[in-house]
Amino acid sequence: MTDLETRGARPGAATLRRAAPALLGYAAVRALGLLTLALWSAARDKSAYTLLTARWDSLWYTRVAELGYGYEVRLPNGDVHSNLAFFPLLPWLERLLAATTPLSYAGAGLVVALLTSLAAAWGIFAVADHVYGGTDNGAEPGLGGVTAEGGRAGVCAVLLWAVLPVGIVQSMAYSESLFTALAAWSLYAVLTGRWVTAGALASLAGLTRPVGLAVVAAVWVAAIASFARDRRAAPAAPDSRRTTARALGMLLAPLGAAAYVLWVGHRTGKGPLGYLDVQAGWRNGFDGGYAFARFVADKFTSFPSAMAGVGLIVGVGLIVWLYVVCVRQGQPLPLLVYAGVVTALALCASSYFGSKPRLLLPAFPLLLPLARALDRARPRRSALVLGGVAVASAAYGAFWLNGSGPP
Repeated sequence: MTDLETRGARPGAATLRRAAPALLGYAAVRALGLLTLALWSAARDKSAYTLLTARWDSLWYTRVAELGYGYEVRLPNGDVHSNLAFFPLLPWLERLLAATTPLSYAGAGLVVALLTSLAAAWGIFAVADHVYGGTDNGAEPGLGGVTAEGGRAGVCAVLLWAVLPVGIVQSMAYSESLFTALAAWSLYAVLTGRWVTAGALASLAGLTRPVGLAVVAAVWVAAIASFARDRRAAPAAPDSRRTTARALGMLLAPLGAAAYVLWVGHRTGKGPLGYLDVQAGWRNGFDGGYAFARFVADKFTSFPSAMAGVGLIVGVGLIVWLYVVCVRQGQPLPLLVYAGVVTALALCASSYFGSKPRLLLPAFPLLLPLARALDRARPRRSALVLGGVAVASAAYGAFWLNGSGPP
């Protein structure tokens, strides 16, 4: 059997040309969002650049890049906000760019976000096109596309990701774009049987955000399922090269997250669970959604806030419905595992509730059923829907960042 690590078409010039309409559309949506933000901010005597690079989490990342770890803030209530909560890959990239270019650390963070958002868009296109585009691309048996209908599904998936209400975060000096790029390409590598590449990218995703666990889980579950299929197909003569590649991918996948978590435990002197203590200082944890449920229930204490509560319930219901549709449409197993873990961690964490839409941003497989529906619609209708939503998203992003913004 041909080794799937080398058989499929690689993401080079040909696939870039195929993805060009999606990337151009993505760039146009993001340019609209940034232009709207610039005009809105100027009208309020604020700096759009500052909003994108020097507020909220972006400040913590640039402090890590400039000064390293060890900075913390003690709040009056006794909570300790330590920069050890922030994973190191984005600060490393900011430090590298700042050292090799005239960019400041904040400017470097913005450049990383802009470039990796394009990489994420390309990765989302590659995954959607593989699943719905009817292309083989050296697909791993059992993990290939679910339909051969072809068309514009990949483009629609990218544009849907771009026009999300919190899509402006993709252009901020945050780690969401970097993480989504690594996750999308790791998933694509799994789908096309490039296990070592998938493991390496999963390891880097684990150095970017705690939710890197979702990418590791996708790689491991897909690899185990692939092992089982091979055992059933040829129990007496397994393909040693495929077996070795899968095992190496599984070994690589958790290394990034494990290395950082263990390092934090050593630095804090609290052992392997030290990172959990750091997160507890930020009031972050996993409670199965209890705190979020209480937050929603509290909204029903008065009429104005009850409307917000209804909106939250509808939003969560929509997310659950989209995941159920993903399952019913037979999405490949690694996409279901990845989207499921990202969604569970976002909705069931006890962190600041306003951050949940941002935490769901990397869960792009949830958008694939909508992309498939737009692909089947008339082109003019799809364009009108996406154009209208893009305008609304740009206005909301500008309003959001000039107000409370992302936590």
